[in-house]
Amino acid sequence: MTEVADEVMKLKKTSDVAEWGVSVEGTWQRRVHSSLNGCVAVLSIDTGKVLDLEVMSEWCRNCNTSKSSGKSKHVKKHQCLCNHQGSAGSMESVGSYRLFERSRETRKLEYVEFYVDGDSKSHLAVKNIYGIDSVRKYECIGHIQKRIGSKLSILKTKEKGLGGKGKLSDSFIDKIQNYYGIAIRRNIGNLEEMQRAVIAAFHHCCSGKSNPMHGQCPLGSESWCSYQQAQSAGKVFYDKNAGLPKSIINKTKPTYLQLCDQNLLWKCLHGKTQNANEAFNGCLWKVVPKEIFVELQTFCLGSYIAVINFNKGFTGLLSVLESLDIKIGSYTLRGYAAIDQTRIEDTPLPQCKSYKKKNRAIKKRKVINTEKHERVTYKSGAF
Repeated sequence: MTEVADEVMKLKKTSDVAEWGVSVEGTWQRRVHSSLNGCVAVLSIDTGKVLDLEVMSEWCRNCNTSKSSGKSKHVKKHQCLCNHQGSAGSMESVGSYRLFERSRETRKLEYVEFYVDGDSKSHLAVKNIYGIDSVRKYECIGHIQKRIGSKLSILKTKEKGLGGKGKLSDSFIDKIQNYYGIAIRRNIGNLEEMQRAVIAAFHHCCSGKSNPMHGQCPLGSESWCSYQQAQSAGKVFYDKNAGLPKSIINKTKPTYLQLCDQNLLWKCLHGKTQNANEAFNGCLWKVVPKEIFVELQTFCLGSYIAVINFNKGFTGLLSVLESLDIKIGSYTLRGYAAIDQTRIEDTPLPQCKSYKKKNRAIKKRKVINTEKHERVTYKSGAF
């Protein structure tokens, strides 16, 4: 991880403490509110590699055994493995503070740009760590896009008569959420155009054959709006969609416009996401399976192996073997190189629309089944 910090210093062309942007996210071995183990990773927003990691646990075997046997006053001297006291949900903010606090000494960096998903209070914990309001908060555009879906879904459950065919259905929510995300990504760096585009996306999605609402869509033959394309070509556009009733539009619009505010969209002008964090989380839980509980020492070992795999691939483990005076043979070299090559080749290629649609449906069914058993424990921007 220090090598990643050195890469950043080279990009900054300085040997002094440099300012840098990072994306921070916590991940837990179990569902957030019941997990005893978790970790917080800081990734460089530009290189996408792990800069630092804080592994946390609420559990210590010796302490737990003493408490359960009623001998808490006679606990044997030991190195306690519990390095976090508090709820599992607070791990992310506590871990973030620890990572930011040591960034100057261990990495010679100040994480002044904080890219976050808005699901925790991490930014509040670190915003004044280098000085008053020294850490600026930016939003992951992927999570902002998800908020459209979560807010409209909540609205549909609260307001009777909003859901159903031809109304605020799940398919319509998915559609408007996708249009919102596309509008943000196409207007990176331009706040006014971004706001205009997300508002136009709402009217475009609500539009129907009996109530066309394409007045705010871009004009010309290169417009993403089929109606405007037909208009520029002098053709008649036949809209097959019925659109939303005006009563549904009027109830939905205030909720949607909350996420069209310039103060929020300003945090999305960078156009960056936390996809690298999500990828690292997946890499971590392949090394340390979620189904098997482990203590802090094992969790730390697995986490650092995951960091090496994520930053350098399996060939990164060769330097670890060398430091342990383990001789590396030709088969090991070829084997590790083959694993890395296979991972590159197996990376999913751009998929067709039907496959993406099927994949989204599978994920949605999985989420619905999980929420039935565990209720809602995680939702973008809902807490």
